[in-house]
Amino acid sequence: MFVLIGGNISIILLDGLRTLPQHLLDVENQFALVLSVRCASISTALCFLLAVPTAYMLTREQLPCRRVVEVILELTMSLPYIVLGLSLLILFSSPLGKELKAAGLPVVFDTNGIIMAQLVVNLPFAIKLCVMALQGVDHKVELVAGLLGASPWQRFRTILLPLCRNALIGSLVLIWSRALGEFGATLMLVGVTRMKTETLPGNIYLNVSSNDLDSAMASAFVLLLLSGLSLAASNLLTGREGERRRYAAGG
Repeated sequence: MFVLIGGNISIILLDGLRTLPQHLLDVENQFALVLSVRCASISTALCFLLAVPTAYMLTREQLPCRRVVEVILELTMSLPYIVLGLSLLILFSSPLGKELKAAGLPVVFDTNGIIMAQLVVNLPFAIKLCVMALQGVDHKVELVAGLLGASPWQRFRTILLPLCRNALIGSLVLIWSRALGEFGATLMLVGVTRMKTETLPGNIYLNVSSNDLDSAMASAFVLLLLSGLSLAASNLLTGREGERRRYAAGG
């Protein structure tokens, strides 16, 4: 198993590094990289703007429909991404999508659709990670602050967020990395058009389709590098978070 996985990574590293200098200055590859980073950053920010309040409600409030929400999240995470992309295509091809387009916010076959696809695919994972981060904070600390007169917002801002800050940032980095590699839902919703909706995964797809394997391997190397750096940063942050909590607990 390790030979198989390690072999795949080695091929990307060796071939990608060999072809990277030749294709790094290519305008199309640069466009795909910039578009990927921009869309991933926007979708990740939107993910956490929605995920943190949702996770707070799931962990700190008694919701009658909590189990229903959890089932929906788990079901969404288990669906193939191309199915999610198909549902988005149907939704935004409806009168609602036409109204959005008329209002200046097109989604289908537009870069906005890339952000939407990444958001829908990654939001359940972001909520799950945020729930795990918030559950790692001892609820008794917040209760004591409440007894001392702190409002729910004050407890959230001055106690809960600082205590799970590193875990949340680590989760954000992981979601950003996942957004960079998202392709199935994006392909269904916006397609892959060169120099318009061409992200790094789309760039690999187009280059393989045109038998330009060197350029595809260069893009694959960039994705592997960004994913590796994101994973290292996330592990570093979550590791520090665990050490800090153990120290705070006296262990």
